[in-house]
Amino acid sequence: MKTDYKFGEVIRFNEAISFSDENVVFSNVFETEYGGVSNVALKAGQKLETHIAPFEVMVTLCVGEIDFTMLDMTHNMKAGEFLLMGANVPHSVVAKQDSIITLVKIKN
Repeated sequence: MKTDYKFGEVIRFNEAISFSDENVVFSNVFETEYGGVSNVALKAGQKLETHIAPFEVMVTLCVGEIDFTMLDMTHNMKAGEFLLMGANVPHSVVAKQDSIITLVKIKN
């Protein structure tokens, strides 16, 4: 497993990722050959254009508000909400507020 964190160590969530005015920030919590967990920080107005991921994904919005579009359906998500997405599904994200997303990715 690949990680910069130590097992058993408590990490302050707001110190694990920070925002950038220039671009969307990605931070891997851990990765294995079977998937992983990542955090994504977007300032209000930033977006991820339509793309696909080769994983089944649990998308959890931890902070803020986003519009998450998949299969031509837009979901307005607020902090504390999550959704599930299948592998290879085209999707995009627009941050309505400064937002942090946690992705749990599982390979089939």
